[in-house]
Amino acid sequence: MGEFWPVRDVLAYLAGSWRVERTVRDLASEAEGRFSGTTVFAPLEDTGLLHQESGTFVWQGVARPAERTLRFLPGSGPGTALVRFSDGRPFHDLDLTSGRYVADHPCAADLYRGEFTVPDEDHWRSVWRVRGPVKDLVLTTRYTRLG
Repeated sequence: MGEFWPVRDVLAYLAGSWRVERTVRDLASEAEGRFSGTTVFAPLEDTGLLHQESGTFVWQGVARPAERTLRFLPGSGPGTALVRFSDGRPFHDLDLTSGRYVADHPCAADLYRGEFTVPDEDHWRSVWRVRGPVKDLVLTTRYTRLG
């Protein structure tokens, strides 16, 4: 088996609950934060999955509740998905057929570049590198299947 685990059906793979651990590093200030929580990928009424993340984000010693919602819709094939914000705006494409994918998301003047990797059936990871005049960040998220 190689370094990455190919995903034949990304929506089936993601469905269910995951433990989430994220580090957020601000490269400009050298500050670091941590998020711990869960992500649930539940079926949408029409098609696809609703991604609901909730937990605690600790930044500079202050803990706050944090959450986000995304929509993972079917892509051009079973190993692919179209990721949308909760309001339907496009976020990025996702293709895990090789177990690895790089996606870009322009946000105002900053560019988010995400690398998604799948080492096995119960773990995956995303690393977002954010560069621009407003942000200089690295967000590393590790997902572990629950149950």
